[in-house]
Amino acid sequence: MTPGARSPLTRSPLRTVPDEPDQIPRLDQFRRDHAGVSIGAGSGWWQALIPEQDGERVITRYTLRELLDKLDQVLSTPDGNPA
Repeated sequence: MTPGARSPLTRSPLRTVPDEPDQIPRLDQFRRDHAGVSIGAGSGWWQALIPEQDGERVITRYTLRELLDKLDQVLSTPDGNPA
C-alpha cells in the first residue's frame, strides 16, 4: 500500500452534513436514552441496528437527522412516548 493510502478496512470518522451541527447533541442524547441501539455511518449514509427478540432491525438513511427522526418514530410507543 502506498504511503497515505487508507486500508479498505479503515473507517472514516463520522461526519454530519454542514446543515446538521445540531444533530450531534441529539445523537448523544439518543445514545444515552437507547444504549442498545448501535448507530454508525458509511460513505454517504447513516445506519442504526436495533436489537429485537428475533434478530435485529436495520434502518438506513442519508442524513443523521433523517435517521434520528425515523428512530424516534420507530421507538415510540403508540401513545407517542419513547419506548
